[in-house]
Amino acid sequence: MHPQWRYRARRLLAWLAAVTVAVGLTTVVVAGARPAAASDNGLSIRPAMGWSSWSFVRRTPTEAVIKAQADAMKNSGLSAHGFVYINLDDFWMRCDSNGPMVDSFGRWVVDTARFPSGMRALADYVHNDGLKFGLYVTPGIAQNAVMQNTVIAGTDRHAADIADTSKTEKNYNCRHMYYIDYSKAGAQEFINSWAAQFASWGVDYLKIDGVGSQDIPDVRAWASALRASGRQINYALSNNLAIADASTWRQYANSWRTQGDLECYCGPGPNGSGYPITDWSHVLTRFGSAASWQPYAGPGGWNDLDSLEIGNGDRIGLTVDQRRSHFTLWAMAASPLLLGTDLTHLDATDTAMLTNDRLIAVDQDGVAARRIVSSGGNQVWSKREANGDHVVALFNTATSGSSTVSVNWSQVGFSGSAQVTDLWSGADRGVITDTYSTTLRPGEARLIRATPVSGGGRVTIEAEAAGNTLAGAAAVATCSTCSGGAKVRFIGKSAANYETVNNVAVGAAGSRTLTITGEVSGTRTFFVSVNGAAAGQVALTGASWSTPVSATTTVSLNAGDNTIRFFNDTGYAPDLDKIAIG
Repeated sequence: MHPQWRYRARRLLAWLAAVTVAVGLTTVVVAGARPAAASDNGLSIRPAMGWSSWSFVRRTPTEAVIKAQADAMKNSGLSAHGFVYINLDDFWMRCDSNGPMVDSFGRWVVDTARFPSGMRALADYVHNDGLKFGLYVTPGIAQNAVMQNTVIAGTDRHAADIADTSKTEKNYNCRHMYYIDYSKAGAQEFINSWAAQFASWGVDYLKIDGVGSQDIPDVRAWASALRASGRQINYALSNNLAIADASTWRQYANSWRTQGDLECYCGPGPNGSGYPITDWSHVLTRFGSAASWQPYAGPGGWNDLDSLEIGNGDRIGLTVDQRRSHFTLWAMAASPLLLGTDLTHLDATDTAMLTNDRLIAVDQDGVAARRIVSSGGNQVWSKREANGDHVVALFNTATSGSSTVSVNWSQVGFSGSAQVTDLWSGADRGVITDTYSTTLRPGEARLIRATPVSGGGRVTIEAEAAGNTLAGAAAVATCSTCSGGAKVRFIGKSAANYETVNNVAVGAAGSRTLTITGEVSGTRTFFVSVNGAAAGQVALTGASWSTPVSATTTVSLNAGDNTIRFFNDTGYAPDLDKIAIG
């Protein structure tokens, strides 16, 4: 096969694997070192995708409206591309002059005028559409609960025992929420009771809003309660959180809002509702925050740039170019993709954007990009994916005047030439050497995939890369000490449990050094086969399941693509972090 066609074939396989990730049929691509461990609840290995009621529905959600949006998500085909959460934001609870009204255990009650069937029935409806259901809460305990001194479920304690009535929490709708004193007996049990109720309703995603650094005890309590609820619930924090506490947000949550609202509140309706929903100045502020927060994103926990305001065409307040740039930045930052638009009136141009699996795959690759050029209105962002490809975004963020934006491959992280694909159009741009340049209209972006063309350099592949094959019990798990933020566990013990690393490409046939990195406590063995032929065995000896160790062996590879299988038919193998061919 001609080398250029080989590279094109590899790109097609990588794209198909990434699309599979986007629609939830396999695991995630992750690459690059990550900081401290994210939430260990097993969720958000890749960023969440779905819809939230706040941007468009705003203060008037109803059962009928949420059902209509869920139906539109399914019927439009968006769910087939990975958009699965239907999240009901604020204004679902009933209020009186003393704030949120509560049940006998001090928990908010549903506004049955808006949601006559209740939350469990609404969640069931969403689930029947093949989607997931999200809900909203704020920190603290309701003033009504304290006034009524409601009992805390499962205890002999009461609301007044845990409330700090000297301080009020932020609540945007009903207000009248007191702080909780978590040093008091019954405080954690109160949150546990509330989380258990949400779980019984079928909640899959919980946004806790109005969170500040002073609410870290609440963040910790809710994280514990959700894990104990008996249901996997994606845990999101909002909004405008302090970067000084980024490691804390990452420790406890699956996502965290890095700024205030993306909405401009400049529409003609009450409280600035209606179209336009946002404007370019609000999107533009996200470039700086995405750059600052980049080190904290990784499998299990993501920097949330707020809603993706695409779906309703120019009425949103952004031009077509600006909307593409909006999506491009969110994808490069690996931000959750939570639509804020009206799904019942989708625009054809915007639907084509939202169903572009190449863009979705960039968001779902599990890597937050770095900003490598920032010069006036010109910006360039770059990230390296697990298969060695580099995804590069070039922006002209100015509001007038075209601009030529350029980047050297050395700035991206490699030298020489690369096979380039335009990810918005899918067009093959051929092999480009040293420098990529493009002229962009104001507000326009160009998103490319650059596959380095090399003859025989070092190849590194993460175990959890989307192009690999996991069989039997072998599965991806988050791993804060691993190079890509994840690893593959449960290889071995049976011939059915193995991993095959695909698309191991080298320029020339011959013997190469295979370096295997994994985690193990004690000594365990990988058996290795290359292109279906036995290639020996490698033992790893380690001190713990959280400390990577490496060992090497020599393998014979063909020119072009190869497959390497890791297995152990009789005993468990180590956990596999990555391999390198040198």
